[in-house]
Amino acid sequence: MTTNPAYKTDDQRWAAVQARDPAADGQFVYAVRTTGVYCQPSSTTRLPKRENVEFFDSPQNAEAAGYRYSRRAHGSQTSAAAERAAIVARACRLIETSETPPSLDTLAAAVGKSPFHFHRLFTAETGLTPKAYSSAYRARRLREELSSPDTTITNAIYDSGFNSNSRFYEASEQLLGMRARDYRAGGAGAVIRFAVGQCSLGAILVAQSQRGICAILLGDDPDQLVRDLQDQFPKAEIIGCDGEFEQLIAQVVGFIETPSIGLHLPLDVQGTAFQERVWRALCEIPPGVTVSYTDIAERIGSPKAVRAVAQACANNHIAVAIPCHRVVRRDGDLAGYRWGVDRKRELLRREVQD
Repeated sequence: MTTNPAYKTDDQRWAAVQARDPAADGQFVYAVRTTGVYCQPSSTTRLPKRENVEFFDSPQNAEAAGYRYSRRAHGSQTSAAAERAAIVARACRLIETSETPPSLDTLAAAVGKSPFHFHRLFTAETGLTPKAYSSAYRARRLREELSSPDTTITNAIYDSGFNSNSRFYEASEQLLGMRARDYRAGGAGAVIRFAVGQCSLGAILVAQSQRGICAILLGDDPDQLVRDLQDQFPKAEIIGCDGEFEQLIAQVVGFIETPSIGLHLPLDVQGTAFQERVWRALCEIPPGVTVSYTDIAERIGSPKAVRAVAQACANNHIAVAIPCHRVVRRDGDLAGYRWGVDRKRELLRREVQD
């Protein structure tokens, strides 16, 4: 076997193991002295300490040195798992390259599955239904097209998968949270109503667009929260609201103080397809329960995307309603939190006690 120059040195090989690089599979294997097993570089098993690792050019060399193949690693990379991943990847590429969103029957036929089994498989692997994935992809494409100064709105409509203006305008507000020309102008024309209040965790700002709650911000300085909202929607019309709107903020404050009452408000959630998968998974975590970033990555079918999961949590603008405070490090450490670790600790304490 000829070794790729990119994996020639031990430092290069260790970097590939840390990145779980599938391109390195077949180039070498790594063995763990403390467990007596060896794995492929892309193995999703827990990373060992560097001082316990040695590298071999082939599985045969590792076995000759007394190591055995990791059954746990083998279980995480069975041919069935690889086949499922390949089917979903093929369907995703078909969705992304089709001029108009393909139907469930079309997708299922393309991968050789019944619509029922394909729908279940796709949802289990990605955390989204095929239709939801298609909508999220179109929304991202639409935002990208509208952000280009060289593209007309008409071209953006067709390039993002709409085959008529009428169908686009039926869905545009749901996809963008505002009219296309308003989105293109950086939110100009959109109306964001907000109110600022106080709770036991400090200042709180709640903002609402035409579609629902678009921001719940926590902090120490009310003025800074307003500036943060303005930065989030730089060209929207930001309106401080009256006592009637403050009833909405009272609901949020009540939920923060007593989590058991729940929070049932329409949300205006706008993110990439990946972020929306993460945020949907966060909303499925029961109050009082914590999970790790690794757990969330596995739940959404992207076990290698732990850092991207953490970034999606950091990009969440809707505190408590999308409960990123329930995600901790693998060792149980609270790690970072957009609105401060002390607030995160207190929110979790209240949920356990409530």
